[in-house]
Amino acid sequence: MPTLALTELLGRPVIEASGQVCGRVREVVLTPADDRARVSNLIVRTKGGDRLLPFSAVVSVNGGIRAASKAAEWAAPQADGLFLLERDLLDQQIIDVYGRKVVRVNDVDLLPESAAGRIQLKVGSVDVGLRGAIRRLLKGVVPMTALRVMLQRIPPRLIPWEFVDLIETDPARRVKLKISHDRLARLHPADIADIVEELAPDEREAVFETLDEEVAAEALEEVHPRVQKAIVESLDSERAAEIVEEMNPDAAADLLADLTEERTSQILQEMAPEEREEVAELLEFGETTAAGRMNTEFLSLDPDATVNDAIETLRRFEGGVETVSTIYLVDKDNTLKGAVPLAKLVLSKADEKLSSLTQEPLISCHAGAREKEVAELFDKYNLLTLPVVDDQRRLTGVITSDDVISLLRAKL
Repeated sequence: MPTLALTELLGRPVIEASGQVCGRVREVVLTPADDRARVSNLIVRTKGGDRLLPFSAVVSVNGGIRAASKAAEWAAPQADGLFLLERDLLDQQIIDVYGRKVVRVNDVDLLPESAAGRIQLKVGSVDVGLRGAIRRLLKGVVPMTALRVMLQRIPPRLIPWEFVDLIETDPARRVKLKISHDRLARLHPADIADIVEELAPDEREAVFETLDEEVAAEALEEVHPRVQKAIVESLDSERAAEIVEEMNPDAAADLLADLTEERTSQILQEMAPEEREEVAELLEFGETTAAGRMNTEFLSLDPDATVNDAIETLRRFEGGVETVSTIYLVDKDNTLKGAVPLAKLVLSKADEKLSSLTQEPLISCHAGAREKEVAELFDKYNLLTLPVVDDQRRLTGVITSDDVISLLRAKL
């Protein structure tokens, strides 16, 4: 059987068992708790008000909707547990995880099937292209036959229903479709950030309520600072703290510094003690200084440590991957003595001392250095990381190239 568009089905006459036209299709209904794809009912507008026609009583959809029962037998529709395709899906935004973007639903393709001598109607895909938009725009203006000929010339842009991640923004009105966000979570954090930045505020909140804390944290770090702030302010303190805990300490501190003192305090109180202490320490520094941009999670070892020691430390390291490109050598007073690029470990013997692998010159900056100086050092020496030291040259943190990119992005 040919595909039937939702737009074509809406408004079709409904013929009851007596052979009389009793009304027209107002809505197409799913009952997600039973089947998230199969049409369970039609809402029919009759002279006596809306009536719920069970789709099991429909015998034909060609031309008009023919029912095997009378309109008087159909109950009034109840909103609980029903998903209405026009109300809840048309014009809604969905996440196209394959195209890595947010798209708007212009129409829905329905698939008629025969099963056990009865007709069934299932949602096959959503139309997010020009074809669906034109069909809706010209319905009732251009004869349907001519409209179909014109639409055949327009390539379809469809997303299979099974791949749709609907953004739930109003749980009180919409039914939870139990659609997994696993596909969304597998995208690169930068792609998730691009998607999130296209969404309305309540839809952003819905996405960050659903994502795993670690994925949410990585995505949040990629989002524009202005949008970051709006997202965190929309979440409750406990959920915000769960996500902020998973962020790099420097990124978390930059984010909290943009919030009100009261909101920052609420989130810090919900965080685990260790993460709270790290972030609170960074908040004491000026945001435009090297210390305000540095990450306190980095790899450091004694100069007498060996390549094997470094590899074992790498295996246990739980910080971000952007900080592992360099291992720093510090003495017992935590004074910076050298830097060893990760690439040198691969080419060296297991018992070789790290002090023999240091990179020259040893470039560092003071904790109070301004952002411009930091950016200039990265540019001049093509750095991946830059150690930050205090007045006694004690290593206090590391600035990564990601931090500098975020710095420059914030200036745009």
